[in-house]
Amino acid sequence: MKVSHLVKQAKKDNKEALLQLIMADQDAYYRLAYAYMGNEHDAMDAMEDMIVALYEKIDQLQKGEAFYSWSKTILVNRCKTLLRKKGRFSPLEDEQEEALAAFTDDNPYHHTESELDMHTLLSHLNAPQREAIELRYVHDLPYQTIADMTGVPLGTVKSRISQGLHKLKAMIGGNRYENDRGEITGV
Repeated sequence: MKVSHLVKQAKKDNKEALLQLIMADQDAYYRLAYAYMGNEHDAMDAMEDMIVALYEKIDQLQKGEAFYSWSKTILVNRCKTLLRKKGRFSPLEDEQEEALAAFTDDNPYHHTESELDMHTLLSHLNAPQREAIELRYVHDLPYQTIADMTGVPLGTVKSRISQGLHKLKAMIGGNRYENDRGEITGV
């Protein structure tokens, strides 16, 4: 069913339509909340808060097609609020031991060695760069959505991603790649 149609139904107090919208992208919501919160319980709390906020604020959504970016912005804001209340807000920052534990638990989203390697690499970036790169490449969000979520200009998001990628390239082999298409030039 089309997103804009479901949004119209949800605006008419159709809870089932709102539930369909949320369930259609539930894995992406969970991964995003988990990335911020660092554990399953807190991620689920953030998602619950997001659902309540969506229900209360669905009338404020202007364009139905923007539902998913709008709802993910609400989710990120709920995560940041919960982290602030707990006194541990630092964008996507986990201790190394917590990160290792998260990758060895039963969570189906965190079980590959390459994900562990990537998380370790990302931990060497500053928090704003890490947040922007994870939102862009792990959660596949557009630049403008990331800018809206983080409350910074679009150019700042692109700059953070670019600088972070340059740092990552330097860590994994320097000038091995000529361009961002992955064409190997120095092997």
